Amino acid sequence: MKNLLRRFSYVSHTHKFRTTMTIRKIVLQVTTLFAAAGAQAQNPNIQTIYTADPADPINNKLKMNTASKSIFTLVFAIIFSLVSISTLSAQTVWLDQLDLSPVTQGWGVPKKNRTVDDNIMTIAGKTFERGFGTHAESSLFIQLDGKANSFTAQVGIDDEVIGRHPAVEFIVYGDGVKLWSSGVMYDGDTARLCNVKLLGVKKLELRVTDGGNGDSSDHANWADAKFEAVGVASFTTYYPVPSEPYILTPKPSAKPKINSASVFGVRPGSPFQFRIPATGDRPMTFQVTGLPQGLMADQKTGLITGKLEKAGTYVIQLKAKNAKGIAEKSLRIICGDKIALTPPMGWNSWNCFAHEVSGEKIKRAAEVMVKTGLINYGWNYVNIDDYWQNNRDSKDPSLLGKLRDEAGNIVPNKRFGDMKSLTDYVHGLGLKIGIYTSPGPWTCGGCAGSYGYERQDAETYAKWGFDYLKYDWCSYGGAFNGIPDNDPNKVISISYNGGYQLSTAVKPYKIMGEYIRQQPRDIVFSMCQYGMSDVWKWGDSVGANSWRTTNDILDTWSNVKAIALAHEQSAAWSKPGNWNDADMLVVGTVGWGSLHPSRLKPDEQYLHVSLWSLFSTPLLLGCDLEKLDDFTLNLLTNDEVIAVNQDALGKQATCVQTIGDLRIYVKELEDGSRAVGFCNFGLEKVDISYKDLEKLGISGKQKVRDLWRQKDITTIHADKEALSVKVPMHGVILYKFTPVK
Repeated sequence: MKNLLRRFSYVSHTHKFRTTMTIRKIVLQVTTLFAAAGAQAQNPNIQTIYTADPADPINNKLKMNTASKSIFTLVFAIIFSLVSISTLSAQTVWLDQLDLSPVTQGWGVPKKNRTVDDNIMTIAGKTFERGFGTHAESSLFIQLDGKANSFTAQVGIDDEVIGRHPAVEFIVYGDGVKLWSSGVMYDGDTARLCNVKLLGVKKLELRVTDGGNGDSSDHANWADAKFEAVGVASFTTYYPVPSEPYILTPKPSAKPKINSASVFGVRPGSPFQFRIPATGDRPMTFQVTGLPQGLMADQKTGLITGKLEKAGTYVIQLKAKNAKGIAEKSLRIICGDKIALTPPMGWNSWNCFAHEVSGEKIKRAAEVMVKTGLINYGWNYVNIDDYWQNNRDSKDPSLLGKLRDEAGNIVPNKRFGDMKSLTDYVHGLGLKIGIYTSPGPWTCGGCAGSYGYERQDAETYAKWGFDYLKYDWCSYGGAFNGIPDNDPNKVISISYNGGYQLSTAVKPYKIMGEYIRQQPRDIVFSMCQYGMSDVWKWGDSVGANSWRTTNDILDTWSNVKAIALAHEQSAAWSKPGNWNDADMLVVGTVGWGSLHPSRLKPDEQYLHVSLWSLFSTPLLLGCDLEKLDDFTLNLLTNDEVIAVNQDALGKQATCVQTIGDLRIYVKELEDGSRAVGFCNFGLEKVDISYKDLEKLGISGKQKVRDLWRQKDITTIHADKEALSVKVPMHGVILYKFTPVK
């Protein structure tokens, strides 16, 4: 029995606690039974266990009495049970057998047994058949419930991104405690063994973080990843943030309310178009007093049009009236060098339609912007992204045709046709319209770019009537030293080469910026080059009105979080006419041609919109406007949140304090108040009594208003009292602090 106990003592060190205790109890029962049997054999008054059978002298068989048979039957049953338990405990569960859909990652989608780019997983030349390909920042939560002994994997950066300078760190958390870390890994590093004991762990997180140099090309592999499980064949994966949408903002009043910014910029001689955005019951009429010479207002639509020939500042009074009341507001028109004096608001086709965009879809988007009432909150740009041009190698006949005509003019593809007719239609709805191209010979999607035709294209866009140009780096990295062998087909569609050399980064945008500025109409110039060479420091010098600060956004928490954290470095350069662009909003139904509801949870969407408003970034929707649900529409029509974004002071919020995972962002507003976002980046609810208002620049008696709920919550003496702050995981509380005199 000592040997039996020793054998299962080994089991007790290698299997789960509960299984171990069960085995120990069974072994103790066996020991007790054997002891009883021994006592029985030594008692002369009790029949012995074994007796010779006198009837069978040849075989001299031993026979057990009834009690002895019971004991040995039980012993063999116990041994069989122990073997079964041991076998069950050692069951392997491969990571690629689990549901990976709850994964949140920085780019792409999680892949089973493949890389993010859908290749065979390869780390430093070694291939792996099984595993999970992801992209930093990445997180996968797994419910173990104490039923796993261990987790093992070979981790590393995939060879498909060698030379792109990726860097990541693999981390394993158990019940919120860091159990293992790979340290920072780089492309070319050999795979590192992850071997983690999981005794008693209920919740596991597999995380891949950026290695400190940005998350571009951080393709990470959990290769040969598996669990040694206890009595289960699989595990449940999950995402810990609640999924149920909830509406915070009350419905707008039936009375009129004017929701415009307090300032509007235009250049002398440019066509003037400004529609008074106002909520309230229709019919509604509009009146404008103090209009300078050259402008006129339509009383039915609230559309102000015309031209201002003379530079200067003009203050006009806007009035909206319906059966329920009257609303009034002042508007300061600044006619001068600067336009886009508040961040542009509107919609862009890419995150919704991608390569499937068409003229008809643009018209429908414009119509829905009016029908849903988004126009009444200031959403007014309808922007065409890539694929309005002909493509160099598409198999879709609607994208094939001449790239340019004999005179060198860009030719729209068959899906668009007459661009002037399209812009007239959108303008007729009281909206504005934007277009897209690249300084390289090709756009990112392989359509015709503007390389060598910059002046001609700028003139064409103005003649067509466009109000906005997104200028995307794309293929310019393969052409900044000229077209190889004068053959554009030798230039790839996307190359970052040259983007991190200041002179090279500036050159193409300076060229187009000058040509745009020469046009007889205002065109907002939006640079898209992903923040290379600290574009926020020089974007204004090339005539740009906004510039992207990071790579493209995705509808995942890790991506939105990474952009938010990276975006802050540009804050000092934000001002009227110059906006740091954190990329489009990923709320509603998105999908880049493969539509699905945003993967951001409701709390994450509230945080996303709050931060973008605090950041004074252009607010451009990327969702299918024809599929707006009540939650998304409510999210996009809170006039008080939008007012934070459109504040005329033009400052960008910065994080002035962190408390654990709580980041507190503060934005100064034109009226002397402050917008404060208590942003919870963590997975635990925040419930604190906050006493550091002076660190936020807030002192004295203050009225505190909850902007999402549009409700005054308290009046507080900031120097003496604490403020109760309760923030859901990955959520936000957005307050406005207004001094009380």
